[in-house]
Amino acid sequence: MSAPHPNQFALLGQRRFAPFFWTQAAGAANDNLFKFAFTVMVTYQLGVSWLPPSLAGLVIGALFILPFLLFSATAGQITDKLEKTRIIRFVKNLEIAIMLLAALGFMAGHAALLLACVFLMGLHSTLFGPVKFAYLPQVLSERELTGGNGMVEMGTFVAILLGNVAGGLLVAMPGVGHGAVALACLGLALAGRLAAQFIPGAPATDPGLVVNWNPVSETWRNLQLAHGNIVVFRSLLGISWMWFFGAVFLSQFPSFAKDVLRGDEQVASALLVVFSLGIGTGALLCEVLSRRHIEIGLVPLGAIGMSVFAGDLYFASRGLPPSGVMALGAFLTQPAYWRVMLDLFLLSLFTGLYSVPMYALIQMRSQATHRARIIAANNILNALFMIVSAVLAGLLLQAGFTVPQIFLFTAIANAVVAAYIFLLVPEYLLRFVAWVLSRCVYRFRVRGDEHIPTAGAAILACNHVSFVDAVLLMAASPRPIYFLMDHRIFRVPVLGWLFRLAKAIPVAPQKDDPATYQAAFERAAQVLKAGDLLAIFPEGGITRDGQLQEFKGGIMKIIERAQADGVQAPVVPMALTNLWGSFFSRIEQGGAMVRPFRRGMFTRVGLNVGAPLAAAEVRPEPLRARVAGLLALG
Repeated sequence: MSAPHPNQFALLGQRRFAPFFWTQAAGAANDNLFKFAFTVMVTYQLGVSWLPPSLAGLVIGALFILPFLLFSATAGQITDKLEKTRIIRFVKNLEIAIMLLAALGFMAGHAALLLACVFLMGLHSTLFGPVKFAYLPQVLSERELTGGNGMVEMGTFVAILLGNVAGGLLVAMPGVGHGAVALACLGLALAGRLAAQFIPGAPATDPGLVVNWNPVSETWRNLQLAHGNIVVFRSLLGISWMWFFGAVFLSQFPSFAKDVLRGDEQVASALLVVFSLGIGTGALLCEVLSRRHIEIGLVPLGAIGMSVFAGDLYFASRGLPPSGVMALGAFLTQPAYWRVMLDLFLLSLFTGLYSVPMYALIQMRSQATHRARIIAANNILNALFMIVSAVLAGLLLQAGFTVPQIFLFTAIANAVVAAYIFLLVPEYLLRFVAWVLSRCVYRFRVRGDEHIPTAGAAILACNHVSFVDAVLLMAASPRPIYFLMDHRIFRVPVLGWLFRLAKAIPVAPQKDDPATYQAAFERAAQVLKAGDLLAIFPEGGITRDGQLQEFKGGIMKIIERAQADGVQAPVVPMALTNLWGSFFSRIEQGGAMVRPFRRGMFTRVGLNVGAPLAAAEVRPEPLRARVAGLLALG
């Protein structure tokens, strides 16, 4: 990996990212320029009897998405088996060949040939899809992955927007429109291939893989492979739901603009512009809001915003002033329509916040040897969800529902689906609580977080100051943490439920409850054996005077048990600072959580993380001295 960069935009100056970014952006722009120009041509210019204008968009969209269902599984295998840059260049060569055929189709006005090219461009995108998301984790560090995905998401939606706008403008040029579209498509294909030439090598992750060319059996196998990691699989479902949600709005923009907003084609295009800018803005905000880690706590925030503003879009669409068909200029002079545009921008912004961390999580948590096949499974599910979205929207319209009512149903369904996903995968909810606490209740600063291992077993040893110490540690770590905690904290309302949801391990003194004591160390050993992070508060309880207490011997028992299992887990010393006297800590004159604002809002607190210690070097007193030294840093 290269040296850390100041922000996600700096990646555009680095060879490991910039050529790939421009390659994928050129491909996304070309897909949409070609499809939209062809749709406009069939709808307004060709008059093909066997392809009525009312069905043109549907047929073109279905043909484009069909290869995702048929060939995604094969594409995932090929990506895992072969060097990724080689695949990217092959796909870009294929795009040039397809665009040469498409140029003939545009010049001759040959709809059948162009439909064949739609299918082939769908195949091109199907082959590129697994490479697109499997390449990034190989060249970006964990701290760069959210920003990199945000840049790719932003670039994709801006390219889609520009492609659609360019396709509509070029094909409408009198006399030369078809030729202009042909040249633009071919030019974008060549530009993408040129950029691909500069992408550095990305080695194969499973070169010994034997490709199964049966798409049906391999599709089923890919879905089973993804299901092997339940957090990843349910995240795939979450992303597919996002595509369902987005497809409802994108497919209804023309009808919404015409029948509800009383706007012309320019207004429909403006809705697409606002939606694309919102997605791009949300995607770029992810790195800032996540402190450059994979922060899946943003996913519930995104889901909440999606439902709130999709629902408000329904209410904003009611009672609009009556008018004739308006051009964009007249539309923008009406204050009532600004609320509609703001709702649309914000629901798409929160969609960006929702999707980017999920993609980053899948990339980081998927095993490298079959990461591309899991991305392929995601593409299959995305395609299925978008098809279901189109069918359901069509059925609701036929049943007499209005477009705003469909938006309202989608908002309600999104809230229900999101709640279901977050209860199935409580890690999202827990990280959301940690994110809110560390940014909205406290101003939380982490120093030395590069010492928290991004892979493998480790023991995190921290001082214990408040009832929310565990939540703050969750906010600091890019990975899930299993906590060994005093059994009495589980009796605290709300927090006890939260820690049980986090699968925290209750521990009691051996003399008081031998069974709980023994079970705690047994479970701790399982956590480390599985290669996960285990956090322990060696003081054995929350401090009553704000001072660092004596470290108990429990940590030595955990280390010895891990070594007996053949696990050499390093110990990472940590110190929470400035929490004493806050709402969730005790104070010398009273208990915790009795005066809500005794230190005001947004109190600055911190976590200092020290360099890991080899397990063999750890003893309670020297470890306590390390933590004390971190505390002294303030």
